Amino acid sequence: MPHRHANRRIGPFALTRMLAWLRLCAIAGQSVAVLVCALWMHLAIPLLPLLTGIGALAVFAVFAAWRLGQPWPVREWETILHVAVDTLVLGYLLYFTGGASNPFVTLLLVPIALTAAALSVPAVLAVAALAGVAYLLLLYRYEPLPLPMHGGGFPLHILGMGVNFVITALLLGFFINRLARALRMQQLEVQRVRERALRDEGILAIATQAAGAAHELNTPLATMRTLLPELRREHAQDTLLEEDLALLQEQVDRCRTILREMVAFGQAQLSQEAERMSLQAFVHGCLERFQLLRPEAELALDLPDATARLVLRVPAGLRHALINLLNNAADASESRGSDAVELQIRCEHGWLELTVRDHGPGFDSQAELGELGRSGKQGGLGLGLALAEATAERLDGELTAGNTGQGAQVRLRLPLAAIGAG
Repeated sequence: MPHRHANRRIGPFALTRMLAWLRLCAIAGQSVAVLVCALWMHLAIPLLPLLTGIGALAVFAVFAAWRLGQPWPVREWETILHVAVDTLVLGYLLYFTGGASNPFVTLLLVPIALTAAALSVPAVLAVAALAGVAYLLLLYRYEPLPLPMHGGGFPLHILGMGVNFVITALLLGFFINRLARALRMQQLEVQRVRERALRDEGILAIATQAAGAAHELNTPLATMRTLLPELRREHAQDTLLEEDLALLQEQVDRCRTILREMVAFGQAQLSQEAERMSLQAFVHGCLERFQLLRPEAELALDLPDATARLVLRVPAGLRHALINLLNNAADASESRGSDAVELQIRCEHGWLELTVRDHGPGFDSQAELGELGRSGKQGGLGLGLALAEATAERLDGELTAGNTGQGAQVRLRLPLAAIGAG
C-alpha cells in the first residue's frame, strides 16, 4: 500500500492529473482571452475556428477526467499523448492569432518544464521535440494577428507579454512546487520503508536465534524431566530437598510449555490463519499468561462489557505484542518500586485501542520508539516495543507512546477492518 500511494504522488499519474487541472485553467483562460479580443477590443480574429479548438480541448478534458478515474495505471507514453494533445491545440490556437509573434507562444515551454520534473529523460526529449516542431511551424505558417482599429499594436504586444509572464510564473511556480513536494514525500516514504526493512531484518535474526535456542534447549529440558522424578524418589525423606526438587520440576515443565508455545506460534505465523474468539477471551488469555510470567504484578483491567463481546480474528502476533507491552510496563513500574500496571481497552470509530500504562520513569524524550537496542526505560532493550510496532504495521495499525504524570503510556491502535470478524 505505501508503495502504491507513493507512486501516485509522483510520476505519470501525478503529472496526468496535474495536466487535467491545468487544462481546465487553459480552457477558461483561452475562452476569456478570445471573447475579450473579439467583443471588447474588436479585433478581427477568426472567432469560430478559435472556439472550435477550445471546444475540442474541452471534450478531451472530459475524456481525461474519465480516464483518471479508471483502475488501470497511467503509463508514461499515455502522459506524453496528453501533453501532445495540449501542445497541438495550443499550436492550433496560436496559428490563428499570429503564430510565433504571439506573446503567449512561450506557453509551449510549460509542458516541457512539468515533464522534466516527473518523467524520464526520453519522455522529456519527446515533449521538447514536439514543442520545438510546433514553434518552428508557427514561425512560417500562421494567420497574422489583426491590429486594433485605433492602432497601438506595439503596446498591445507588450501587454500580452506581461500577462503571459504572470501566467507562466504562476503556473510553473505552483505546479512544480506541488511536484517537488510530492517527490519529497516519496523520498520520506522510501526512507521509512528502508527503516522498516532494517528493523524487520533485525527481528528476523532474533527470531532465527530464538528458534535455534528452542531446538537446543529441548534436549536438556527432556533430560532434566527424566532425572528429576528419580531424584525426588531417592530423596523422598529429605523434606527441604523434596520441596526444592518439586519447584525445580515445576519450572522445567513451565520451560517446556513456553517452548511448545513458541513452536505453535511459529506454525501459526507460517499458516497465516487468524484465530476467531471474543475480545474478552483474548484479553483474559493474555492476562493469564502475563500473570504466570509476572505473578507479582498488580494489573488493573478496564474493559467495558459492550467491547468485551466483540468477536475478533486474532492474528498470531497480536497476543505476543500485548504481552510484551504488559511485561515492559511491569519492568518500568518495578524500577520505581511499584507493581501497578493498567490495561484500558476501547473500541471507537472503527478502531480497537489497547492502552497500557505503568508507574515507571517514563520514556526518554530522545529515544526512538521501537528502535532495536534502545529503550526509554532503564535497563530495557526496546525489543518488546519493536515487536509490537511491527505487529501493528502488519495490521495497518499504529503504536504510539508518551508520558503521563505517573509514568509512561503505550497505545496500540488497530483497525477493526483488519481484525474484526465481520
